[in-house]
Amino acid sequence: MPKKAAGGSTTAELLDYLFGPGERDEHVDPHLVAGWDPDLPCPARAPDRMTRADLALLLDAPVEALRGPKPEEHVWHVSVRNHADDRLLSDTEWAGVAAAVVHAAGIAAHGDEQACRWIAVRHATDHIHILATLARQDGRRPRLRGDILAMHNTARAFEAGWGLTPMSPLDRTARRRPVTGEAEKAARRGLVETARESLQRTVRTAAALAHGDTDFLDRLRDAGVRVRERRDDDGTLLGYAVALPGDRADRGSRPVWFAGSTLAYDLSLPRVRERFTPLVTDADWALAEHRIREASELLGRAGQAEGAGDVAALGDLLAVAAVHAPALVRTRVQAAADAFEQAARAPGARSLEGRARAGWRASTRALEHAPRAARGGGAAVVLTLLIALVEAVEAAAWHRAQAYRAQAKAAADAVVLLRQAAGLAGAPPPTAKPRTGRVARTPGRGLPPAAPVTGVPDRPRPGPTPPGRPGPGLTPPGRPGPGLTPPGRPGPGLTPPGRPGPARTRGPPPPGSPC
Repeated sequence: MPKKAAGGSTTAELLDYLFGPGERDEHVDPHLVAGWDPDLPCPARAPDRMTRADLALLLDAPVEALRGPKPEEHVWHVSVRNHADDRLLSDTEWAGVAAAVVHAAGIAAHGDEQACRWIAVRHATDHIHILATLARQDGRRPRLRGDILAMHNTARAFEAGWGLTPMSPLDRTARRRPVTGEAEKAARRGLVETARESLQRTVRTAAALAHGDTDFLDRLRDAGVRVRERRDDDGTLLGYAVALPGDRADRGSRPVWFAGSTLAYDLSLPRVRERFTPLVTDADWALAEHRIREASELLGRAGQAEGAGDVAALGDLLAVAAVHAPALVRTRVQAAADAFEQAARAPGARSLEGRARAGWRASTRALEHAPRAARGGGAAVVLTLLIALVEAVEAAAWHRAQAYRAQAKAAADAVVLLRQAAGLAGAPPPTAKPRTGRVARTPGRGLPPAAPVTGVPDRPRPGPTPPGRPGPGLTPPGRPGPGLTPPGRPGPGLTPPGRPGPARTRGPPPPGSPC
């Protein structure tokens, strides 16, 4: 699958990376497989004929010869990778792929001797990198509009012809992944996820619960997110952007803003507004579970447009369930919501009036009261809801009926994670066993052991007893003495009717005992 990578303004630096050992010594045998000149020597295998510096000068020569201003970032960079389960492609096959990709992208059409200069480098078994400079040899600029779509169509032709694993369709439903710079920034700050991923989750949850523009923006601010509104002259909200506090660019001079549409295809303001429904008030977990089951039955009979709206509402339901889930299962439910995200973005027209959609939207509202209800109902309520969610996602076999392969796989992954969460919620809690015998002390903990008794210690003799007070061994009148039991109360070793007595351990009397 072709993936457009970050370009730049320095050809030599990218060549050093492509022909070098890699950031973690992961590059193995880097070498040229193709280029604008078929007789181009490889700097790795023939360094006496071509060095990296010489190759950089040759690639940059058309850029330096441009009349007028030169492009700020003249390096074009694309990686092409096949699936891990595919067979190993030869250098000749990868050369054919590279030539077809640069032809489709508008870099170098077949037979065009004045096209841009480019090379293809292979330093791993499953992918190649294509580097080109954005200046034709006749002094003109290349036209690259629509290059990604054209490259993907070319890749599909190779997949079909060679029997390779097909990539996901270009239906604008794939999740927008963080770029390399965002991941490195999160790692430097010690964060477990990037700002884009955190904002995606926050905005999706707010959109699932909001019932209007104001409520949506307020929920974002309440979640600790910075919000920037875009309005027209009469004050109508046209769009929004969000930023994570502390995430700044240009040496800390400005926040990093993400428009809703750049976070995910279905988080633009028009798509968020599709979710708005009247606020549901009196709801709890049991009501949510009931509505989930009803909606699941309806989804199996939904048509294409109605089902697309239904699964979008189901995705919102999973996002909210992850927020309100107990700590024991929250990680699994969150992973299931992330996995189902693409399944919720079914391509094509959507109906906003589906019966299953209405049920799931009402269930989403009901889950706002989930923590309060879960404290009263306990783990059984959580388990019942999770099982209902499993059945709901399994009902999304609608994806397979519509031949939405990528969405069907996302739904299947979500089912596995939800089943794991249900297994955790359904596990019996550990019960404490009654202590009926002597328990060994853990070494190093508790009080120090008492010293052994080697003789009978001296006891102080009792003095004279004051008048009116019984002496040792005597019992006041009206109080039973040792070994005697008041009437109606069982004595030691006896058990009241219907109550089990404590277990006792018998053994030989200790040394020095009077018995």
